[in-house]
Amino acid sequence: MAQELLIPLVAGIIGLGVLAQILAARLRVPSIIFFLLVGVVIGRPGLGLVTSQSFGNSLPAIVGLAVAVIVFEGAFHLEFERIQTAPRAAVRLVTVGAAIALVGTAVAVRVLEGLPWNLSFVIGALLVATGPTVISPILDVVPVRDRVAAVLETEGIVNDVTAAITAVVLFETVNPTVADEGLIQGFALRLGEGLLIGLVVAGLLYYLLRYVDLSPGAAPRNARLLVLAGALVAYAGANQLASEAGVAAAATAGLVLGNLDIPYKDEITDFKGDITLLVLAFVFIALAAQLPPEAIFEVGFAGLGVVVAVALVIRPLLVFISTIGDRFTVSERLFISAIGPRGIIPASVATLFATELRTAATELNDPALAQQADLLIGTVFLVIFVTALVQGGLARYIAQYLNVIPMRVIIVGGGQVGHALAERLEDRGENVVIIEEDEATIESLRNDGFATVIGDGTDTEVLQKSGAGNAKIVVAATGDDDANLLVAQLSKTKFDVETVLARANKSENVDAFEDLGVNTISAPMSAAWALDNQIERPDLAHWMTDVGQTGDVQQLAVTNENLIGKTVREVGPMLPDGCLIAVISNGTRESVEVPSPDTVINHGDHITLLGKQEAVQEGMSLVGSD
Repeated sequence: MAQELLIPLVAGIIGLGVLAQILAARLRVPSIIFFLLVGVVIGRPGLGLVTSQSFGNSLPAIVGLAVAVIVFEGAFHLEFERIQTAPRAAVRLVTVGAAIALVGTAVAVRVLEGLPWNLSFVIGALLVATGPTVISPILDVVPVRDRVAAVLETEGIVNDVTAAITAVVLFETVNPTVADEGLIQGFALRLGEGLLIGLVVAGLLYYLLRYVDLSPGAAPRNARLLVLAGALVAYAGANQLASEAGVAAAATAGLVLGNLDIPYKDEITDFKGDITLLVLAFVFIALAAQLPPEAIFEVGFAGLGVVVAVALVIRPLLVFISTIGDRFTVSERLFISAIGPRGIIPASVATLFATELRTAATELNDPALAQQADLLIGTVFLVIFVTALVQGGLARYIAQYLNVIPMRVIIVGGGQVGHALAERLEDRGENVVIIEEDEATIESLRNDGFATVIGDGTDTEVLQKSGAGNAKIVVAATGDDDANLLVAQLSKTKFDVETVLARANKSENVDAFEDLGVNTISAPMSAAWALDNQIERPDLAHWMTDVGQTGDVQQLAVTNENLIGKTVREVGPMLPDGCLIAVISNGTRESVEVPSPDTVINHGDHITLLGKQEAVQEGMSLVGSD
């Protein structure tokens, strides 16, 4: 392509990428779907405006630097506190789970497509990687529980690194023009060099940001540019030592720096997020445009079989094995199983491998090697396309069907009360975050699988970090009434939380809380009520204590038009066996009543369902369905 057309081409791809991102945001689906579609339309499979000759020999270098920025940015957002919310599952996913994915995919490719074992394992290694480029956009539109998000994010970051390095080492057994240096030695060399370079760059950036005057007038801008340069230097420096060691270096530098206390962190985060969106759009569109149509057609139904095996057999198997023993519900495990789209690492590395194999085929006059190149890139891109389109596009609907989008509840105070409340809420599937100052209590909570934030709950920044901005409920449950009162005030005035509950340790403080419009539970009175229930209503008290194990009580607003205007007598038979309407109101305390058979149900009425756990859950779906 003439040099004068290169700039308009790059500008056009970036412009289309931005439009695709805006459209994806409006439709609340991952942007990768539109990036891939744009690439297919303007590339070789479609209009042919972008071909393998469009960028000359510069595309691998451009993609490499873009990968550095993308991987660095994804790791920069992955805080150690988030990883600790599900440590065992995260570790197993990137070890046992990755091994199952590698071997399982390789076997599927070998059996279904008949490729040699060495090439099958290269494809298997590439398809281990999910990656932040596809996971983060999904989590942006599907607000799942923190521990579910932490597992998916950790898996994406770590597997991006290990999959790329493993694939490069295994590829040496496929490419006849490259000497094989040994799997273990090659993997350890690249990973070790990447980790070392990443740590050095992160340490240097921390020192410069923390202790060097970056000029007072332009310090935030210089900090942003310095971090961007550091990501590129880490990648390029490690890659000079060993191919694909740069991915490990960029991820290490981002992970370490993102977890250090550096100045201008918010500005750096926003800047890198914008840069990442631009390079992500360009790279995905450019790579999708390079895809030879014959490569997809050549894999045919065998390639679709590989997709089915990867998405519907191997992924669920590795997820259920990796999450054994953790506090994940069956629905959450099914959701994690359904969310495994492949991203930028397999796309970029597969394109590089295919190019090298075609070059080797030309040098050696080996048509079989050229065919293997087409099958490699065709299989990898087919899996990327299908998993991105289906899993990414349907992620929100899958989450809604599985009921894994919980309301966010923040509990300030991780003592016995906060711990017990969090356990009951999480057993019902809610997304609970506990704020606690005491480090020993935090460690105990994390060991029990709870999402935690260490800090003072009366601090606005700590509440913000915990997600108070999109929380539906905040519970102030510390042993200090002054702290609880301040938490309640901040939640109401600063974050406009819909429901604020507070624990009053002294009965005389209840009025002060309720004057703020805060629903207040008096600890002494609650104990008295519980004791009275045990004396006068022991059976009911026992049943309420075990709510969530066999029975359940749930309140929700009526939105099902089929119920509006009907009486309780008419609605009762529509509910599942073992589920009763216990209480009905219009949303205010004054209107709460035990309904008679002739009570009419209106739109927006609050209904309390009581009964067996499964029956109540089914009844909620009926009452709250549109």
